[in-house]
Amino acid sequence: MEPTDAFAGLECVDCGATVDAAETHRCPDCGGSLDPSYDYDAIDLDRETLAARPFDSQWRYAELLPFARESAVTTNEGATALVDCPDLAAELGVEHVLIKDEGRNPTGSVTDRGASVAVTAAAAHGASDIALPSPGNGGQAAAAYAARAGLESHAYLPSRSGFTNKAMVNVHGGDMNVVGGRYGDAVGAFEEGLAEHDDWYSLRAFETPYRHEGAKTLFYELVEQLEWTVPDVVAYPTGAGTGLVGLAKAAREFRQLGLTDELPALYAAQAAGCAPIVEAVDDGRDEHEPVEHPDTICGELEIPDPTASPRVLEAIRESDGGAVATEDPDILESAARVAQAEGLELIPSAAAAASGAWELAEHGAFDGSETVVIVNTGAGNKEADVLRSHLMSQGV
Repeated sequence: MEPTDAFAGLECVDCGATVDAAETHRCPDCGGSLDPSYDYDAIDLDRETLAARPFDSQWRYAELLPFARESAVTTNEGATALVDCPDLAAELGVEHVLIKDEGRNPTGSVTDRGASVAVTAAAAHGASDIALPSPGNGGQAAAAYAARAGLESHAYLPSRSGFTNKAMVNVHGGDMNVVGGRYGDAVGAFEEGLAEHDDWYSLRAFETPYRHEGAKTLFYELVEQLEWTVPDVVAYPTGAGTGLVGLAKAAREFRQLGLTDELPALYAAQAAGCAPIVEAVDDGRDEHEPVEHPDTICGELEIPDPTASPRVLEAIRESDGGAVATEDPDILESAARVAQAEGLELIPSAAAAASGAWELAEHGAFDGSETVVIVNTGAGNKEADVLRSHLMSQGV
């Protein structure tokens, strides 16, 4: 499988070493994580060229991805709707609120973007099996794309993952390992499985260099959909931080290519019961401290020990953004408010971004002129039972 013309290989984010793309996952010099690098001078891409292409998949940006579209493992993920929400804008007291609705991806979540690129890499490297721990959505996406590539998949999910995620891993033919307890328990079981199978190709976030590479395409789309205007604020629900790191990289790339001039302020939205990134921002630290007793209904956000926190925190600082945490009842209420005001269905974890935006507005973070983008990372019907239970607890 041939790389794209500008793909230069992998670069260690810790020591800066350049690593051949065949060397996957970890820097051989220091053990640091790797990031795809590009020769941006070799990329000839302008607004007119992109405007002439169908808005049909994240792979329309192949020049900025490691692999050509023709060789991609894809089900046309990406190209999701950006929905104007005037009622929410009025409530927040800003010029515009738009929701980037990633629930419209093939398996119903933003994780399809990263799964497509990472499984393409796995196939390119001759893998027979892929494996990962996941709170839920990533496991479903990996199983789907592995099935399309003809690979075996092994997903380790905590028992509290949503029924839809667990069911669809099996439907796609994946090997689903349900681990009692929380996400940390799933990680432990995954690591044991990986140690026993040296032929498994890891798709764990930031262990593979490619999942955040798919995540970055969301920013490319966003700017095009806003007619090349960079939004003032992007609120992104944050667990491992794959999305924020991807957005920050994409913003730098478009600026370097002369397609845009600015960076959006990136805000990590977390649940108060598991907010290691928010705590690190509040304390002015460069790395998180693990949450000892995580407790939130937002399973996709219950990542108490995000291994790439330095990169997430750097993305926030570089963009002059911030971080915000809200309580579970406020998050679930935000999902209901968005559904009833705008007709959009947010997964509970994604509603943390909406709840966070309200929190920022209430504390005077906006002056009224902003364009605020809230990223809905998953389809609300994946966890409709959680949303309905909240309404019933409110007597609705």
